[in-house]
Amino acid sequence: MENLTRQEISINLEVMDMLNQQIEKEQKASSLYLAMASWCDQKTLVNSASFFYKQAEEEREHMMKIFKFINDTGGSAYSPNVSNITHEFSSLREIFEMALNHEISITQSIYKIVAKCRQVNDFGSENFLMWFVEEQLEEEETIKDILDMFDLSGDMPLQFIDERIPVGK
Repeated sequence: MENLTRQEISINLEVMDMLNQQIEKEQKASSLYLAMASWCDQKTLVNSASFFYKQAEEEREHMMKIFKFINDTGGSAYSPNVSNITHEFSSLREIFEMALNHEISITQSIYKIVAKCRQVNDFGSENFLMWFVEEQLEEEETIKDILDMFDLSGDMPLQFIDERIPVGK
């Protein structure tokens, strides 16, 4: 019966496995952003905290979107187990640099899944992932713009930078 069920799904099994790995990456991103938000809250960097709380929510939404897609296409989505989230940071700049590096790694992961979709002709999954491709480009650009503020601000206090962090993204 399992073989019959597997034959009836519309998602490629290799793509499904990669998407389940992506679910874990999105949940880890959400947890990491919560840790960053907490650090910012403790330092009274209100806008930065709000930015990372919002990012944590978005990453969870991404995880849920993929989770639902897998199940809707007849696959089996798995709830992720996330650990090893750092809560110690040395500076606000470090946090944003870490966030950018993390977003770049997520982008690369999405690209690998898209490439696999093309290789195995899983057009439905490829189409689904195009939203994520666009989203990742926006995420990277936003954080790069914030890091540019650090370079432009010179020796200005953190509060000056924090006041300019976009919170309504």
